[in-house]
Amino acid sequence: MLTKIAGGDIIDPVNGRLGKGDLWIRDDKIVAAPAGGAADRTIDAAGCVVMAGAIDIHSHIGGGNVNTARLLLPEQHAAHQARPATTPLSNAGWSTFQTGCLYAKMGFTTVVEPAMSPGAALHTHLELADIPIIDKATLAILGNDDFLLSMIRDDASSQMIEDYVAWTVASTRALGVKVINAGAAAAFKENVRTFSLDDVVPSYGVSSRKIVKTLQAAVDSLGVPHPLHVHCNNLGSPGSADTAAATIAAAEGLPMHLAHLQFYGYGTEGKRRFSSAAARLAELVNATPEVTIDIGQVMFGQTVTVSSDVMRQFSARGSASPKKSVIHDGDGNGGGIVPYSYGKDFYGAMQWAIGLELFLLINDPWRVFFTTDHPNGAPFTVYPALFELLMSREARTEMIAGLPKSAMALSTLAAIDREYTFEEIAIMTRAAPAKLLGLTDRGHLGAGAIADIAVYRRDGNIAKMLGQAAYVFKDGDLVVQDGEITHYRWGKALRLNPSPDKAMVRRLEDYHQQRYGLSLDWFNFPDSAIAREQPFGEVACRT
Repeated sequence: MLTKIAGGDIIDPVNGRLGKGDLWIRDDKIVAAPAGGAADRTIDAAGCVVMAGAIDIHSHIGGGNVNTARLLLPEQHAAHQARPATTPLSNAGWSTFQTGCLYAKMGFTTVVEPAMSPGAALHTHLELADIPIIDKATLAILGNDDFLLSMIRDDASSQMIEDYVAWTVASTRALGVKVINAGAAAAFKENVRTFSLDDVVPSYGVSSRKIVKTLQAAVDSLGVPHPLHVHCNNLGSPGSADTAAATIAAAEGLPMHLAHLQFYGYGTEGKRRFSSAAARLAELVNATPEVTIDIGQVMFGQTVTVSSDVMRQFSARGSASPKKSVIHDGDGNGGGIVPYSYGKDFYGAMQWAIGLELFLLINDPWRVFFTTDHPNGAPFTVYPALFELLMSREARTEMIAGLPKSAMALSTLAAIDREYTFEEIAIMTRAAPAKLLGLTDRGHLGAGAIADIAVYRRDGNIAKMLGQAAYVFKDGDLVVQDGEITHYRWGKALRLNPSPDKAMVRRLEDYHQQRYGLSLDWFNFPDSAIAREQPFGEVACRT
C-alpha cells in the first residue's frame, strides 16, 4: 500500500527536514516521493507536527522485578481496563498489554527494558512478547556475578572477558550490557551495606571501578553499539554527585552511558544537608563528550521503585509507602521492590527540580535522554506533562510557585530560561536514541527507514498534544488515530548476536554443571520458546 502523509510540519533532524512537506510510505518503509504515483491512502497532516516514532532507552517494562511489583501492589492496578480476553496471557492482568497501548498512544514505537538478569531472560522475553504494537529490546546485567568477578580477580585475558560478555549478550538475546552498582550485590552477601567506586568486593579483591572499566572495555572492543550502561554506586544518597563525578572522569575517552543521573544529582548544602548538584554535573557532562546520560526525572505522585541494586533497595525499605516491600538476594544482583510516593515536600521538590536542571543545563540534546526511569522516578504515563515542563518556562514557573521556597533556594531551576524546541525533542527522543542503540533503521524519516511515524495535532496545551497522537504508524500500519488504538499488532525484539569462542562456551558449561547442576540450556532457550508474535530482529555490532 502507498500512503501519503500530506502537508505536515516535518521534523527530521537526521535528514535536515524541518518544515512543511509530504511523507510517503510504501508498505512498511518510508520511501521517496514517487514520480507521478497516486496514493492508495492520504492522511491530511495540515496543522500537525510529523516526527519519527519515539524511542525510550530506559523503562522497566518486563522481567522478574516488574512482575514482583505487580504482585506486591495489586491495589494500584484496579483503574486499568481489562485486556481483551482473546489476547495471549489474558489472565496476566492489564500491565503488559496496556504498556504497549499506552506507549503507542503517545507516539512511542520502541522501548528498551534496561535491566534483564541473564538467568531470567526467558521470563523477560515471554513478558515482552505479550506487549503489543511496539518493538522491544533488553540490556543484560553483568558486574556482580561470580564468573565475571572470578575472571577479573584471576587476571583473565581481555579476550576471555570479551567472549563471556559476547556469550551473555547472545544467549539472552540482549541489545547491550548494563552494570548495576558494580560489585555491591556481591559485597552485600558479605554484610557490606555501603559501597563506592573504589571500594573492594570481599573474597574477590576487585574494586567497583575495576569492574566498570573491564566491562566498558569489553563492550567497546566487541563493537556493541550502545556503550556500557552504568548504574553508579550510592544512588539516592546525599553527596552522590561525588560518585557521579568520579564515574564520569573514569570514562577516560571510551564511550559510557550513565543511567538516571537525577538520582546522583544530590549535594550536601543547607541545613538538611541535601541540595542540588545538577549544575556541577551538567558542566561535567558538557565537558566530557564520550559520556551520555539519561535523566530519571521525578514527578509528583505514587509510584513503585524496582531495581536490581539490592543494597540500595535494602537501605530504602524503611521509606516504603505503603509500608510493604520485597528484598531478594540471589546469584548476581538480586534486587528489591519498594513503593514510594513523591510528595511536594522539601525532598520531593528538590528531586523534581534536579532532574529538570539536568535536562536544561546539559547543552547537547544528542547526549541527554528523556526518561523517568519508569517506574522509579514516575510512571511513563507522565511523559506528556514532562514534555510541557521542558518546552514551557511558564509551566515550570507555575509549578515552582507551589513548592517549598527552602527547596527552590538550593536549585538554579527558577533562573533557567531555556525551553526545548520540537527539533530538540525530536533529537532527544528519536534521532539520538536510535544512534545510541545502533538502530539505523529508525529515529528518522529518510527513505529506507521503517515507517514508525508519529503525527501530532498542534495545540497550545503541549501535554495534550504530545499525550494523544493524531496518528501513529508502526511498520506502516496505522495503529493510533485521534489518541485511540485502531489496530493491534506485535512488534519485534531487537537483539545482537555476537559469537563467543567455543572454548569459553565449554568453560561455561563446566562451570554451570559444577556450581548449579544446570546445563547451559537454561540460558540457550530456542527462539521458538517465545510467542510466535515476537520475532527477533538482529542488530549489527560495529566493525
